[in-house]
Amino acid sequence: MTGRARTGVLISGRGSNMKALIEAARGRDFPAEIALVLSDKPQAAGLEAARAAGVAVEALDTRGFAGKPEFEAAVTAALAAADIELICLAGFMRILSAAFVERWRGRILNIHPSLLPDLKGLHTHERALAEARAEHGCTVHFVTADLDAGPIVAQARVPVLRDDDPDRLAARVLVEEHRIYPQALDAVARAVRAARNAIG
Repeated sequence: MTGRARTGVLISGRGSNMKALIEAARGRDFPAEIALVLSDKPQAAGLEAARAAGVAVEALDTRGFAGKPEFEAAVTAALAAADIELICLAGFMRILSAAFVERWRGRILNIHPSLLPDLKGLHTHERALAEARAEHGCTVHFVTADLDAGPIVAQARVPVLRDDDPDRLAARVLVEEHRIYPQALDAVARAVRAARNAIG
């Protein structure tokens, strides 16, 4: 198989990074296709945006499952049914289990709104301002069992301005997220495709 790497995007909300990935994947030479958008929230606005873009969607409400293992088994089944090779987390507000991450090791990307390894976790823009940092940014990294700790694929930096508040800072970082996430998926998908073709 020499086609583009089939990619699933996992979201919980509006899916702005998902939209950037879908838009990039429309390019003729882009090595990945967004084949599925999956959300843990049936009401997530990003699902409708994905449908409008012609991408298959799936909603798996966590409230319908006995626990994390059952939910993640359903996610894996949906990804497998769509022949997904790569996963992009785009505002997916769930911490994945070590077992799930191991099942997809080296094939899950996440975008985090800080310059990792600094400011892991939540509320990064508020924390960057509280610590009077001179710069802030975003990071695309491989997902591992340790939170926000996987190998870095790409980063972008923005200055922290004197009159910034969390919303203004977040908006500037988001512009960079939309730029580097497609670039990172491009690089990883090319590597996956090359490895796949080498195997034959």
